Amino acid sequence: MMTLDHRQHHMDSFRNFLSVLIYPIQYLVTLPEAAGEWLGESITTRRKLVEENTTLHTQQLILNMRLQKLAAIEAENERLRRLLDSSVKVKERVLIAEIVSVDMAPFSRQIVLNKGSNQQVYEGQPILDAAGVMGQVVTVGPFSSTAMLITDPSHAIPVEVNRNGLRAIAVGVGEPNRIDLSPLPSTADIEVGDLLVTSGLGGRFPTGYPVATVTTITRTPGQPFAEVSAEPTARLESTRQVLLVWSDANVGEKAAAATGEDTSGGGNP
Repeated sequence: MMTLDHRQHHMDSFRNFLSVLIYPIQYLVTLPEAAGEWLGESITTRRKLVEENTTLHTQQLILNMRLQKLAAIEAENERLRRLLDSSVKVKERVLIAEIVSVDMAPFSRQIVLNKGSNQQVYEGQPILDAAGVMGQVVTVGPFSSTAMLITDPSHAIPVEVNRNGLRAIAVGVGEPNRIDLSPLPSTADIEVGDLLVTSGLGGRFPTGYPVATVTTITRTPGQPFAEVSAEPTARLESTRQVLLVWSDANVGEKAAAATGEDTSGGGNP
């Protein structure tokens, strides 16, 4: 009978019918195992994706941090280049110092530098950045010094209008980017945009350094004096490195003080 079936394939249709009927049962039997394998693979794949995402995120943070540090280093190098370029242009002896802290008291505009008497820093010494005068040293320690910015209410500096030589005194008002000029006659030849430079009067600041640019002039009818405000050319609120300047006179005085020599001209003949 089996031989006959084999030869004539009389049972093929019946077997096909049975295989179709049994397939769903076989599928249901193998479904849990297949589902378990699929779920395991999905969990493993998701875990790998999460780990890779975490790793990539960490790497991105590290790279961003390095980019920020690189940008900061490049900006610092640019500031130093400007300072060095500025020091080449001036004839006086100079020293680069770094600002280590800022006085946070209201209206006070003072900074602490990382240079002191060990580097021959002295009280009254001018400080500049690449763009102009910042202020002067007021107290000196062995390793650090305190400087008062030109915007401090206690600071005053003799200036002149670069265009015509008109002289005035620039005083701080406690604001970050403003100084005022001592009262000038209403008829004074001064204009918005005029550059104010050090006049050299008083002997503390060398002549010709930029100080500020005139921003406002108020002339009130009937009043004899004009009110003039200016914006400092130095980047007082953002500079990190400054130039300490020695003029020739300062260097001579310091050398004389060190040797005990009288340079006043009033010694014994």
